[in-house]
Amino acid sequence: MIRLISLVLSLILFNSAFAQPSVEELMKRANEFYVNGQFDEAIKAYETIVQKGYEGTSLHYNLGNAYYRVGKIGYAILNYEKALKLSPDDEDVQHNLNLAQLNVKDKIEALPPFFLFRIWESVLAAFSADGWTILSYVLLILFLFALGFYFFAKNIVQQRAAFYSFVVLLIFFLLSVSLLIVKLNQESNLKYGIVLNTSLTAKTSPDPQGKTAFVIHEGLKVKVEDRVDNWLKIRLQDGQIGWVKKESIGII
Repeated sequence: MIRLISLVLSLILFNSAFAQPSVEELMKRANEFYVNGQFDEAIKAYETIVQKGYEGTSLHYNLGNAYYRVGKIGYAILNYEKALKLSPDDEDVQHNLNLAQLNVKDKIEALPPFFLFRIWESVLAAFSADGWTILSYVLLILFLFALGFYFFAKNIVQQRAAFYSFVVLLIFFLLSVSLLIVKLNQESNLKYGIVLNTSLTAKTSPDPQGKTAFVIHEGLKVKVEDRVDNWLKIRLQDGQIGWVKKESIGII
């Protein structure tokens, strides 16, 4: 009898697992909701996919568009930023992000960075971590080919060309790996977030009774520097520092 009950329960769980819609079906359903103007339903479907642990440029881009249509600018910008993090060169995502940012009330002047730092950040932002990984692999393969060609070259001219090639490729490979390490370290330690509340009061300390440091609004991008219990320490582009509740900030 116990075995029979166990068998029945196993069959029920087995069937229920297969009854759940796949990610492809959920994405198709969400897209249909969006096309039909049912943006709230589309958001629920897209968020279900996100909650399952899936990420993707199209997923966050579509979710950002849906949030933008219902007027939730903070959530729209958050998802555009997530999409852009996955695909830094996507022009459609960048365009919609710029469009959404026009609705942000706070216009904070950033501290002017030293020009060398600006160049460094531009180079680092040229690829995502995956992009730098792929580039490193490609350079390594080319380096090995050049090295092999050097040993099998039939004359001094070919050897010299191969020698200079693998030296240059080795330099670019080491540079690419260095940038990859910096990028991975930056993504793991350096975090940014988007204000989700319509209006958010930052405190001078992680305490509800603390003094007001400043007031910011929905959609503003901030740097997240620390966490204490349910509080996040944030820094604005102009250098101001404050503490806010964790749920008020969406981490990119």
